[in-house]
Amino acid sequence: MTNVIASLVILLIVGWAVRYIYKAKKSGVKCIGCPNGGNCHGGCQSCNSQKS
Repeated sequence: MTNVIASLVILLIVGWAVRYIYKAKKSGVKCIGCPNGGNCHGGCQSCNSQKS
């Protein structure tokens, strides 16, 4: 029974992560997790180079 509960919790977490990524990509975010993700003009490398 413990294995079933642990498996369901892991599946739930993975499902939430997949949903978050899907919604972010659908809304046009290029760099998920980047604070400027919606405003980037290039890839994540261009955002990271502006910070340095």
